[in-house]
Amino acid sequence: MKTKTVFTCQNCGFQSPKWLGRCPDCSRWNSFAEEDYIAPAPKTKERTALYKEGPMLLKDIEIQEAERITTGITELDRVLGGGIVAGSVVLIGGDPGIGKSTISLQVSNQLARQAKTVLYVSGEESVAQTKLRARRLGRTAEQGNLYIVNQTDLSLIAEYINKIRPEAVIIDSIQVIFEPSLSSSAGSVSQVRECAGILTQLAKTQGASIFIIGHVTKEGTLAGPRVLEHIVDTVLYFEGDRFSTHRILRAVKNRFGSTNEIGVFEMGPEGLKEVNNPSEIFLSERPKDISGSVVVSVLEGSRPLLVEIQALVSKSSLAYPRRRAQGFDYNRLGLLVAVLEKRAGLALESQDVFVNVAGGIKIEDPAADLAVAVAISSAFYERRVINEAVVLGEVGLAGEIRSIAQVALRINEAERLGFKYCIMPKNNLKGLDYKKETIELLASSILKEALDISLGERSKT
Repeated sequence: MKTKTVFTCQNCGFQSPKWLGRCPDCSRWNSFAEEDYIAPAPKTKERTALYKEGPMLLKDIEIQEAERITTGITELDRVLGGGIVAGSVVLIGGDPGIGKSTISLQVSNQLARQAKTVLYVSGEESVAQTKLRARRLGRTAEQGNLYIVNQTDLSLIAEYINKIRPEAVIIDSIQVIFEPSLSSSAGSVSQVRECAGILTQLAKTQGASIFIIGHVTKEGTLAGPRVLEHIVDTVLYFEGDRFSTHRILRAVKNRFGSTNEIGVFEMGPEGLKEVNNPSEIFLSERPKDISGSVVVSVLEGSRPLLVEIQALVSKSSLAYPRRRAQGFDYNRLGLLVAVLEKRAGLALESQDVFVNVAGGIKIEDPAADLAVAVAISSAFYERRVINEAVVLGEVGLAGEIRSIAQVALRINEAERLGFKYCIMPKNNLKGLDYKKETIELLASSILKEALDISLGERSKT
């Protein structure tokens, strides 16, 4: 094989025959590194023979239902779409110390208890350190078929997989694994891409499910090329503050399930513990009788979650007032502030506005717009929202309250937790299949009217 030198962007994988200060593909500065490029071998008759069958009619293709293996962790099974699919490749990403290795070891132990053969490849810890960590978790599987190996050479790892024939393989982590045929260092674009491709091929040919742990950069994206996310079948991200007890596991790609589901965990001395009632956890520390605090019901997949949105409005000493958001889209916050100024008459042009979603969860549901607007208004006027009220609705640029999806599901969750009022869009009342029992529906179609109802300035009808 012919070898030549190329310069590869360590962010996106773009290759150039000479060094460039700025990548023309991803616009990243100083990201090129020199690597040896091995030209692919020419096609042979044996290789082209694999494709001799040619195209087939869709109606003639026979398929089998994907067989799933439950992990024994309900929240993880929910995110995966019902369990692990045999031969699938799952990529787990997240900040350092957030729980990637912990949940991987818990999955290994659970599968070993089900008489499944599991191979745990620890490239960053010795086998003794891995066993000590398993004992700290309190879920050792010393009686099961759980193999632990400390290895970073992919060729040897492939030999272990061919010899042991495990049902599941854990790679911790992909950034320290290297392919000996490549001269570049472990963690480079060429190494990460080649190793991921070989592992995916092993998973498809042998039917083993492979979990790959990947580190993230300071921007929060997976280290290595984006092609890594295209190779694997499922990409899971851990969200939340590493210093907080709660963790959110979200699927951003899933070829065998929905990408809308999330799993909620609580980090403890014995590892990650499932949270069966996330709404109650997120509202457990909510302050009472204080301005700027609003509860909203957001939809994550098929699960409604009640979360608290906090807002703080204070006079700014800067020429340009600050707008800060934690867990809420910054651009959406700027839009809502402009609508409040223009349509509701709030003088926010000289005020700093801060919005925080308690519990470390990130909200993308447009149904939280009205709750954010109400929280900002409550903090601005120093008036608390009416007691035991949940606020739902999308806010338009004209100051209108637009309808939202699955409103009955959200109301039922609020009623289950004891809320008495639901401030919601008026258009959602049409065809609403809901029997009013213990919660009163307060509908509005205009932002100004919804603010008056929320702050108790208008009688509830």
